[in-house]
Amino acid sequence: MPMPRWWGHVNKRVFNPRAIAAGKYPVLIHVGRTSGKTRHTPLDAHPVDGGYLFVPVYGPEADWVRNIMTAGQARLRIDGREVDLTGPRLVGADEFPDGVTRPPKPLRVTEFLRMDLKP
Repeated sequence: MPMPRWWGHVNKRVFNPRAIAAGKYPVLIHVGRTSGKTRHTPLDAHPVDGGYLFVPVYGPEADWVRNIMTAGQARLRIDGREVDLTGPRLVGADEFPDGVTRPPKPLRVTEFLRMDLKP
């Protein structure tokens, strides 16, 4: 796992609510796979041809990744608008777009979540 899970719990309860309230960050809106509740996850959204790429710094087993993979869709609030996303899939570093800052090597992030804009 790239980042320790305990740090993810701190982020989820302390820093994420503040980031969402600030309204400065892209927010991925998805449904909990077991609870059915709407979840909001602030994170970087990197535009790619026909969609967006997300960096799961807590690994592909992070709750938000698993929720989206189960649902097969999500919404992204970015730049004051919301877009529908579909077709979630994990991709390797070879699909990471040029010009986007890669995560630091010590995090050992090797998989990224790619989603397409819903037509």
